[in-house]
Amino acid sequence: MVGYWHDHDHDHEHGYGYGHEPGHEHGHGHPNGRVKAWLYDLFVPHTHDSADSVDDALEASTAGVRAVKISLFVLLATTVVQAVLVVATGSVALLADTIHNFADALTAVPLWIAFVLGRRVATRRHTFGFGRAEDLAGLFIVIVVALSAVVAGWEAIDRLVHPQPVQAPWLLVLAGLVGFAGNEVVAIYRIRVGRRIGSAALVADGVHARLDGFTSLSVVLGAVGVLLGFPLADPIIGLLIAVSIMVLLWGTVKSVGARLMDAVDPDLLDRAEHALEHAEGVVAVRDLRLRWIGHRLTGSATVQVDTHDLVDASRIADHAGLRVRGALPNLDAFTITPAPVARLAPQD
Repeated sequence: MVGYWHDHDHDHEHGYGYGHEPGHEHGHGHPNGRVKAWLYDLFVPHTHDSADSVDDALEASTAGVRAVKISLFVLLATTVVQAVLVVATGSVALLADTIHNFADALTAVPLWIAFVLGRRVATRRHTFGFGRAEDLAGLFIVIVVALSAVVAGWEAIDRLVHPQPVQAPWLLVLAGLVGFAGNEVVAIYRIRVGRRIGSAALVADGVHARLDGFTSLSVVLGAVGVLLGFPLADPIIGLLIAVSIMVLLWGTVKSVGARLMDAVDPDLLDRAEHALEHAEGVVAVRDLRLRWIGHRLTGSATVQVDTHDLVDASRIADHAGLRVRGALPNLDAFTITPAPVARLAPQD
């Protein structure tokens, strides 16, 4: 048996690369119906598109840090404006939205740390490097956002029990629009960069920002209710914001949990398998595995080859590895073990 380690720098030096095979299309599954599909794309972005992104780990980490820095300052500015308006209006709905926006801004800190850690080289203790820090950051984000929802809900219930008048409700309309605009700018930027560099944590944080933007719009509804003579609309909206955060957070919990359990999009596996199966000399593919380490992929496979010559088998494995690199540019390392036909036991 011949082991093959696919070297990332080797490809750049020799300029190897293979595009997708003609006719091999990759569709996306969506819920039935245009409205449901639109909502699905809005709140559950496809992170497997990262396989078409840049393939330089340092560049990806730099882009991630830059995205985190910019979004941190935008969200902090949004939070400061809303905090001032909370003092002016006494709105508990706006308070709930401000708490959540502040919590979302704080989530930029662990992401920042994760991207910096991801740049460190592997050690004898952490042989795969530190890319999984991004997944831990994603878990931290989920916890912080959930806690912010609990705090916001508690404040809303307290205001329902002990009602207080809302001052200058027209300012709530302004505050809601400010919150939506700030969060949507951050969401678009985070999701776009997260998809490009293959960071599930950054995409998850972008989804949170988008959810925050829509909850900010609900503050406007509370303001309308107060203007129409229904003062309890403000704490009710505050409570609904807290509940909606918890409900909509579930999709991100599943996404981050799947990454922590080494789940990969089946489309990535299909692309790698297709590339291997169509490599010259490869008869069949066995034991294909892929896993994410931060925003980079690594994996291995055993390929059944039509030769018993070790030199030819190594050449076939080398060629097959280059094809996988062309199909998955985010792939850092891929070990291919060629096995002659007679040496592979038949599958059940």
